[in-house]
Amino acid sequence: MVSEKVLKELNDQVGREIFSSYLYLSMASYFDSVDLPGFATWMKVQAKEELGHAMRIYNFIYDRGGKVELPGFEKPRCEWESPLEVFENAYEHEKFVTNNIYSILEIAKQEKDYATEEFLQWFVKEQVEEELQVDVIVKRLQKLGDSAAGMYMLDKELGKRKDD
Repeated sequence: MVSEKVLKELNDQVGREIFSSYLYLSMASYFDSVDLPGFATWMKVQAKEELGHAMRIYNFIYDRGGKVELPGFEKPRCEWESPLEVFENAYEHEKFVTNNIYSILEIAKQEKDYATEEFLQWFVKEQVEEELQVDVIVKRLQKLGDSAAGMYMLDKELGKRKDD
């Protein structure tokens, strides 16, 4: 059975993962509106992945005898100045999520909830990968600057991303 303290944190994380999905879908909408379909595809895949993370935690809560209580969340941002700004925001958001995972892990350790500690290790590894993916795109966009040809090529490349 999961402790009330850990349960609250896991429920909050379900909400954060759903919000992440919502945010990435908003970013996809921005990219569709500025005719960057490859960037939009990348974000749509990311949105779906984040929803999968939420469901992973959702199922874990029930596996441990808890109950999911979905928190509310605010409307995500929907306008940006550039693709670079979008990915910089995505990178900051991923770091925020990482810090929340670490916080839950610390609480699970304090509560001697070894099952949750083990469960969260998957998310620790996933966040390393997600931060890296977004950071690589940020750096590439910084190098591209205002290059229309470079943006076109990156859009084509990002459009090849498929659901895992």
